[in-house]
Amino acid sequence: MSTALFIVQTLNGLQLGVLLFLIAAGLTLVFGVMDFINLAHGVQYMLGAYLAVMFYALTGNFLFALILALGAALLFGLLLEFVIFRHLYGRDHLDHVIATFGIILFLNQGVKFVWGAAPLTLPMPEMFSGSVALMPGLLYPVWRLVIIGSGLAVAILLYVLVTQTRIGMLVRAGATNANMVSALGVDIRRLFMIVFGFGAMLAGFAGVMIAPILSVEPGMGDTILILAFVVIVIGGIGSIRGAFLAALLIGLVDTLGRSFAVDILRLFMAPSPARTVGPAIASMLIYILMALVLYFRPSGLFPAKGR
Repeated sequence: MSTALFIVQTLNGLQLGVLLFLIAAGLTLVFGVMDFINLAHGVQYMLGAYLAVMFYALTGNFLFALILALGAALLFGLLLEFVIFRHLYGRDHLDHVIATFGIILFLNQGVKFVWGAAPLTLPMPEMFSGSVALMPGLLYPVWRLVIIGSGLAVAILLYVLVTQTRIGMLVRAGATNANMVSALGVDIRRLFMIVFGFGAMLAGFAGVMIAPILSVEPGMGDTILILAFVVIVIGGIGSIRGAFLAALLIGLVDTLGRSFAVDILRLFMAPSPARTVGPAIASMLIYILMALVLYFRPSGLFPAKGR
């Protein structure tokens, strides 16, 4: 285990954590404020990536593709909320799960129909396509640093939006007692719609940012959705601060565990069983972490006030 490899894997873990935060932030807002389980949040991440590929093919400019994809992701999220999701508010969580699972199946087949089943790629912006020297002999891709920086910027923006603005105050109040907020004259349905659309746009943003380094393909949001739910469970449902810290924690634990579990086990056992047991333990680390957090803090690390 070298210092350079440890630094690289730590940065990779931060990049995964930031990506998880961009997805989990919208999911925890929708779950925390609207008490709505949206399994289709992962396909909104997938759609963000596909939309960016489509708009890049039309404009040839990554920035324009990003802006247009964010706008389209926002509009699609608002459309889903208006046509389907608002009719499920107040109903049993099982209804949410069944309906949103149906949307996952429909949209995964939909992208195959529109863009085909073959993986697509989104070219990286030329100015961010190289690597930067972090220390002598250690190069790191600039785009991964851009993902980390943009995720941190979104986290700061969300913190200011939720804690320092009037709409943030209404969101926090709506999460605590939606009926009381509605009785005070606030259009709680419109507030829910804004929260849902904003969450969909954040998921789309995560899809656009990861598209240049991963294949854009049907079902790409299904795996990441499971990790996003682990994030909001560990962080505390409805808590942006909890989602941010839990996402970084999971990103680091998962990446460093998969990279160094075998090396660490070799300190206690023979190389052969270490190579067998290490990957199995590494793949379970985040779920072991979740079990430990729930044992000591059943509401998560930083549960939202009022829940």
